[in-house]
Amino acid sequence: MNTPYAWQTAAARPSGALFDEGLRQHMLRVYNYMGLGLVVTGLVAFVVASTPALYVPIFQTPLKWVVMLAPLAFIFFFSFRMDRMTAASARTAFFAFSAVMGLSLASVFLVFTGASIARTFFITATMFGATSLYGYTTKRDLSRFGSFLVMGLIGIIIASLVNIFLASSALQFAISIIGVLVFTGLTAYDTQTIKEQYAEGFGHEANGKMAVFGALSLYLNFINLFQLLLSLTGQREE
Repeated sequence: MNTPYAWQTAAARPSGALFDEGLRQHMLRVYNYMGLGLVVTGLVAFVVASTPALYVPIFQTPLKWVVMLAPLAFIFFFSFRMDRMTAASARTAFFAFSAVMGLSLASVFLVFTGASIARTFFITATMFGATSLYGYTTKRDLSRFGSFLVMGLIGIIIASLVNIFLASSALQFAISIIGVLVFTGLTAYDTQTIKEQYAEGFGHEANGKMAVFGALSLYLNFINLFQLLLSLTGQREE
């Protein structure tokens, strides 16, 4: 016998399946953008580090400070322009940011051995993948940890700025250890946030823009985690 309840349950199934498929496609789009951003960063960093005509005028002149601070300028740009950007312009800005970040990270190839860079990259990818998967699948609400993670991030930034003048190896070691914990936590937190934001978004344009900014947050977590792990485990060129 068909009841109103049975009819409503059956009618709800396609909607639920449609939402799950939309969420899956949204997360794949986020990870694809992030992955492409990492590829752009890696290629730019490798090409610049392999070309003396490029890295000498950059890293052996005051221009290095412009290159080092350029990614921060992009972050401020995203922060102030986020609401007014279209999905297409957000994608363009994200990949431009990835290229600038690659320029900034070219010095990594000049300081550390290729083997240690590759090893650290795979360690980072494994940690990131496991943590992001946890953030996506867990039923636990991670939002309560958000304020602590943000405070930890602010502390790391302040300590890093102070250590520019102190040049303390002990402080740098502490920053790296705490930073790995903070960015590992942020990866899970941001993944869950991206998943939940999709449920609140409406329309192709809105979801497209959310995918770009979700990719940006995960990309930054990955890059920072990679740099911190490299400072802890990387083998320097002799």
